[in-house]
Amino acid sequence: MATRRRVLGAGLSIAGGGLTGVSLLPVLNARGATAAAATPAAAAPLFAVAMPLVPVLAPVSTAGGADVYEMTMRTVTKEILPGLHTELRTYNGQFPGPTIKARRNRPVVVRQRNELDVHTSVHLHGAALPPSEDGAPMDVIAPGAERRYRYPNRQPHASLWYHDHAHHVESENVYRGLHGSYLLTDEEEEALPLPKGEYDVLIAIRDAHFDTADGTLLYRMGDRARTTLLVNGAPYPYFEVASRSYRLRFANHSNQRFLELRLADDGDMVQIASDGGLLPRPHTTKAIHLSPGERADVVIDFSRYPVGTRLVLKNTGLGAVEDVSQVMRFDVVRTAEDDSSVPRVLRSLPRLPVPTAERTVVLRMDEDGRAHPKAYIDEKLYDPARVDIRIRPGASEIWTVTSANTKAPHNFHMHLVQFRVLQRNGAAPGPEESGLKDTVRLLSGETVTLQATFDTYRGTYVYHCHMLDHSAMGMMATMKIG
Repeated sequence: MATRRRVLGAGLSIAGGGLTGVSLLPVLNARGATAAAATPAAAAPLFAVAMPLVPVLAPVSTAGGADVYEMTMRTVTKEILPGLHTELRTYNGQFPGPTIKARRNRPVVVRQRNELDVHTSVHLHGAALPPSEDGAPMDVIAPGAERRYRYPNRQPHASLWYHDHAHHVESENVYRGLHGSYLLTDEEEEALPLPKGEYDVLIAIRDAHFDTADGTLLYRMGDRARTTLLVNGAPYPYFEVASRSYRLRFANHSNQRFLELRLADDGDMVQIASDGGLLPRPHTTKAIHLSPGERADVVIDFSRYPVGTRLVLKNTGLGAVEDVSQVMRFDVVRTAEDDSSVPRVLRSLPRLPVPTAERTVVLRMDEDGRAHPKAYIDEKLYDPARVDIRIRPGASEIWTVTSANTKAPHNFHMHLVQFRVLQRNGAAPGPEESGLKDTVRLLSGETVTLQATFDTYRGTYVYHCHMLDHSAMGMMATMKIG
């Protein structure tokens, strides 16, 4: 792929040529590679701005046993790079979108108005919803129109997120800003002595490609030059913390970039949750792996660092184009009392039912350099008029999902259900995958076996690669329950 490079100040901007199979390979990090201390190939200085705290949206009504929210999808301009203004597609003018905090068994209603000039569809990722509320790819909101989504919140606690899902434009819409978080809690989670309040912090990470001359957010399908990392919408920020434990809710909102998060001193992080809520038991680890759409909650005890410590969160390894090795910095600025703790047991998951069916799913995309590559599930492009799989209501099925590519990895997301990972490449999964999941990574050639139970709603739902550039190319299929 032909490129041109220009150095502007401390950053490096890369612009690419045409759309090829090579350009559609995601930006990956090599496991085990040494994270360099060099400045990333970015358009912003490191650790020059404070990390924004994503605002929590207030309901416009709490009457009738439901919390009602209003959102407007509209275009705004914001200063992301110093001194430059970037046009974004947003929820309520915020980037990322505002956080909704919900409780189990208390419904949420969101009235969405589309003031953009493109079709949209709002999907609550990880939620069990009736088909009418799922934000399906073809169930769109036209420019100037509005619709109401009702979320019953009958499932257990989980760090969910919402984003655009309008087919063929979901990749660009999410990239340009249509994504936000939805934090669902319940009595089981609240009863635990985990860090709470100001010590429970969302950290949403994604990459971007800016024109460093005017701040334009550049979009091209499969762009491997998205080498500026944003945290809660800010490039390479610092976050001032107290010398105590924090619950950090990491979320990968990138279209394609895989993340491997480590502390610069290789210190321990305690993973307590994955996509579908708390793990059965905490997992002490040096690294958190997140493919696009995955979430992981960790507890970091900053009391082991003296006040004045500056600790970098790294993205381990070399990116496919440039080294994007640093994400943000934690600055320990004060002492604080801490009565939180991480229990040895976090939750009990129900015993898996006896499976009623087994299926195989193969993910593949063209990676031979052709001019217009496509992406497939079971060698088929997405067709919204076709039902690919029919599932009996109440069934509990084992799916074996394989990435058939030799270069490109994928990941796999199912609407409606939270599943359990049974095996990875024929072996038991690691403790980080011991809980409920809705998105799972598959490096090239990998196979993951999972079990999902379809005991909530009937209707049609999609399953797809959550590398949104791939799903927009056709790597999506439809299942019908009932």
